[in-house]
Amino acid sequence: MTVRALNVWWDGRFVGQFTQDSHGDIGFAYTQAWLEDEKALPLSNSLPKRRERFFRRECRPFFGGLLPEESQRLIAAQALGVSPANDFALLDRLGGDVAGALQLLPEDEEPTAAGPITGHQPAFLEDAGIVRILDALPTRPLLAGQGLRLSLAGAQSKVPLILIDDQLALPVSGQATTHILKPPIARFPGTTANEAFVMSLAAAIGLDVAPVEPRSANGRPFLLVERYDRYRDAEGLVRRIHQEDFCQALGVPPETKYASEGGPTFKDCFELLRRVSQRPSTDIAKLLDAVIFNLIVGNADAHGKNFSILYDDQGPRMAPLYDLLSTVTYPDLSPKMAMRIGKRATLAEMDVDGWQAFSKDAGVGVPLIRRRVKELCDGVREFSERLATSASAASNNITTLNRLTDLVVERAKLAALSI
Repeated sequence: MTVRALNVWWDGRFVGQFTQDSHGDIGFAYTQAWLEDEKALPLSNSLPKRRERFFRRECRPFFGGLLPEESQRLIAAQALGVSPANDFALLDRLGGDVAGALQLLPEDEEPTAAGPITGHQPAFLEDAGIVRILDALPTRPLLAGQGLRLSLAGAQSKVPLILIDDQLALPVSGQATTHILKPPIARFPGTTANEAFVMSLAAAIGLDVAPVEPRSANGRPFLLVERYDRYRDAEGLVRRIHQEDFCQALGVPPETKYASEGGPTFKDCFELLRRVSQRPSTDIAKLLDAVIFNLIVGNADAHGKNFSILYDDQGPRMAPLYDLLSTVTYPDLSPKMAMRIGKRATLAEMDVDGWQAFSKDAGVGVPLIRRRVKELCDGVREFSERLATSASAASNNITTLNRLTDLVVERAKLAALSI
């Protein structure tokens, strides 16, 4: 039987092979060397180190979870000339730089060394080049088919790039990217200003979030997000940090990421952190804050793929928050939370009984929840107008920001009363 294989590399070390047989069945197996190295971690909480091969049902949630989703996956597959259902074919063409420390490469190819770049140099982008990328993304997600092998999960348009001396550039093949460019969502006005505001508000009140910066090129807005799964070593070289989202860690395929479709619930998420985290009490507090904050600002799309675990020298820990957007500002989107909070789906439904049920699910005491609800509501009310004022000075979305500020302040008042 003919078997195609992609070698899986973790920061330059050969981990195992992701394979597809002639029937289209995928699988994964660790190398003997990786299994024998006591310090080598498994790729995923859902893929523990073992000698036996992992079959499709076991390995697809992790490997399929490295790829774009929904319309982004479909359009990328069309641009590449492969089936959108074929995870192997997509990773063969996009897996050179994915979330975390991994690279998936053909058997005859080895990863680019992390040292100084020789030969080809990154293609620096002036405003006109950024505009060309913004124009290309609707028909070529992740610039698929244009000579780069880049992949990121998610249903929103984006592309990973590198930032050198404050200038954006396309990476050399195999080079670790450092930032993510996110264009506005065409269907919904002001998403760049919305996400920048909500992410900045989260940071202002003490939540751990990925750094973001709203930018523009020839009047075209976009959001620049610094990757938390990258770092610069003592020599200034960009290195990859392994990570996985909660769906990958729990073995949940990306198409069932919503709790209503069988995806993770908050009970599942808190239990995962208790099992995996090196410092569970700290990470449980971080997840609790994320739950409360998303409820306040109306980020109803906070599903299992919007939370991740980092695997670095500090041990497994919850990653900074990302993709924070006030979705309730858009009437076409459901106001119901992707993961119910104590069986409550909206802020209007939240009450003392709901918080008590959530307390039981999360394994967190009601007094702590009550204190954090109050503190985060106070923080949102204190910082919202200040941030909106400073953001308005550099934005053309003053109306959006003013409306968003009024919304989150009013929701903070309601959330404070709910418990």
